[in-house]
Amino acid sequence: MKHEALTRWTTEDAAELYGIRNWGSGYFDVSPRGTVIMKPRNSTSNASIDLYEVVREIQKQDFSLPVLIRFSDIISAQIHTLNESFGKAIRESNYRNSYQGVYPIKVNQKRQVVRDIVQSGAEYHHGLEAGSKAELIAAIANQIDPEAFIICNGYKDREFVDLALYSLKMGVKTIIVIEMPGEVGLVLERSKALGITPMLGIRVKLSSRAGGHWDKSGGDRSKFGLDASQITDMLDMLRNDGALSSLRMLHYHIGSQVPDIRRIRLALQEACRFYVELVAEGAPMGVLNVGGGLAVDYDGSSTNFASSRNYSVAEYAVDVVEIITNVLNEAEVPHPVIVSESGRCITAHHSVLVFDILQARRFEPHNLPDTMPEKNNELIENLMSAKNALTPRNFQETYHDAVYYRDEIRSMFTHGHVSLRERALAERTFWHIIRQIQNIIQHHDYVPDELQGLGPAIADVYYGNFSLFQSVPDSWAIDQLFPVMPIHRLDEMPSRQAVLADITCDSDGIIDNFIDLHDVNHVLPLHEMNGEEYLLGIFLVGSYQETLGDMHNLLGKINVVHLRLKDSGEVDYVLNLPGDSVSDVLADVEYDVKKIRRRIDKIADAAVAEKRISETERTEIITAYFEGLQGYTYFEQ
Repeated sequence: MKHEALTRWTTEDAAELYGIRNWGSGYFDVSPRGTVIMKPRNSTSNASIDLYEVVREIQKQDFSLPVLIRFSDIISAQIHTLNESFGKAIRESNYRNSYQGVYPIKVNQKRQVVRDIVQSGAEYHHGLEAGSKAELIAAIANQIDPEAFIICNGYKDREFVDLALYSLKMGVKTIIVIEMPGEVGLVLERSKALGITPMLGIRVKLSSRAGGHWDKSGGDRSKFGLDASQITDMLDMLRNDGALSSLRMLHYHIGSQVPDIRRIRLALQEACRFYVELVAEGAPMGVLNVGGGLAVDYDGSSTNFASSRNYSVAEYAVDVVEIITNVLNEAEVPHPVIVSESGRCITAHHSVLVFDILQARRFEPHNLPDTMPEKNNELIENLMSAKNALTPRNFQETYHDAVYYRDEIRSMFTHGHVSLRERALAERTFWHIIRQIQNIIQHHDYVPDELQGLGPAIADVYYGNFSLFQSVPDSWAIDQLFPVMPIHRLDEMPSRQAVLADITCDSDGIIDNFIDLHDVNHVLPLHEMNGEEYLLGIFLVGSYQETLGDMHNLLGKINVVHLRLKDSGEVDYVLNLPGDSVSDVLADVEYDVKKIRRRIDKIADAAVAEKRISETERTEIITAYFEGLQGYTYFEQ
């Protein structure tokens, strides 16, 4: 962080430092009092919610941190943005049909989230996508709009197909997507048995690929979809069975979080050619499903970096409509209903994980002794000389010398030629040199590659009251970047450089990659711990994170608060869901909590009989264990 010491720090500096206006999409900002605020409805509304004050209110209600805060209004705003963007593109392109999005439930299956999407999308006939029997049943139960689609993707057994056909018979526009060649016969068999004419879609396997984390979703080796040869076989099978009229939709999917608009355009161009050929084969069609992939700009850089995107929602809609229009006009094929399965862009912004910092471990080299031993090892003398000779001109040379001398001294220690105290003196001297070099290079515009990692090497460790594996699993699993910043004290200049560690006992439970406009930053500027509560937020965690989280260290689900902004500007606490207790997580991994209680009772009774503890102590111990079973799995103040 570069900031002139004499310049007065302002909240504008904080907004720039953490990039909140770049990745926040108008929903997040910094208030004049130095707290993060949310503008749930849109970026032009005057209404806002102070995130820090929300957390304080939650704590008054005996809700401990960590807590996941969801905002219904952000979901509504994202639904509106997506549908209005397509609506505008359709009008301006003279497109002769409509757009009807569907939300893939797998992105976030939580009941309140799905309800918000269905309610907010009702005016646009925004539907749902299901990839399993459980998701299909949830979709049918939530989908009350007869004009909205339910799209059935994924592997399908007889029961899945029957449920989809019954849904169609009840008046819900349910499309069964053929993902695998073997599914055609199954669907035809069940439709005849039940006397229900299906609505079919076909997922085509494109040669186009997305790039980034999900590149394998497309291309010849993709998991789902039919290639050209399999498609012709399917067409022949449907025609021979008199069921070609059931084929209504073409579907493809090249991957989630596609950062480059060029790849989206290329894939759609190819998909449109398949659509034209299906019409030429005699299929009625009428729906073109462009799948998912609409990315979220997690780092705010607006680039084709994996955690960003080089296009806006409006540009995405314009390009989709334009390409379909051009290809189909040229082939003189009627324009289909456009469907997209955009889920990440709808839900990512609406959730933020808030947690407290339990403690900080500062990196400060131990002080060198006031008086040095009369006789030191020659290598230690050389290391001290390098420290004393360090200047802004020779810092790289000094770094090389320091590393060499340190490594040689460690080797000598291993072979018994250097004492423990001599090694300790060498280590202290080495880290003093590294600290001095870091102080020099932070003022340089160019830093040699070999010195790029000095900052993280001497960064503080801030221990957060959360589980990376439960609440932000993509950060660990696929190196997904999420915005992280303090939610208060933003009117103060941060003075420490830190990495974040969670409370699991796993060495992987650490965040040391942070967003940066130009690259990935390996340290996060934070404030000095001052004895008071220090709260951080991890933003844009509304997609996938809640349902991908695991039970690492039996740290279960966290407290959840679902909010909505009233017309009056007041905050409506729509839903408060307590996180898992210790009993909950033990039961989840097949422990009988009643048996546990009896076993602890038995151990305590034996301890009394052996006079290890008194009856009073027994009562105290049993109470502690039983209260512990009902307690929150995370750290409680």
